[in-house]
Amino acid sequence: MHEDALAEELRRSIGELVRAVRAVDTMPPGEAAILGFLDRDGPLTTADLARLRGVTHQSAAKSVKDLSADGLVRAEPHPDDGRKFLLHLTDAGRSRLQRERTLRAGALGAAIRDTFDADEIRQLSESVTLLSRLTARLTER
Repeated sequence: MHEDALAEELRRSIGELVRAVRAVDTMPPGEAAILGFLDRDGPLTTADLARLRGVTHQSAAKSVKDLSADGLVRAEPHPDDGRKFLLHLTDAGRSRLQRERTLRAGALGAAIRDTFDADEIRQLSESVTLLSRLTARLTER
């Protein structure tokens, strides 16, 4: 298969997989994404989160407001710029994020067990390494 055709099939297939796994989510995807960024990257501003998510500042601010109201994130004054706030993941936010991740992994794990035999699971495992390398290449800065 030509690399461009493979790239399009891979893009489509991974997109469908991500949407299927997200079907078990119990919170809006934007909010889950914000919790994930704060968990992986540490404290961030609303502007940082908007940039990372590829959304407007207003969209990120609405999600942050909802998460704050639920006690999942907290804001503290930015140490270098008094006009900004750094958002932190709370213990409740970390627990909620872990529940979402557990639901996703459980759904995906069940589908893997129900769909593949042992050899196919080994092949899939090897593919994860290749996909991780591909992701690293695409996200190089």
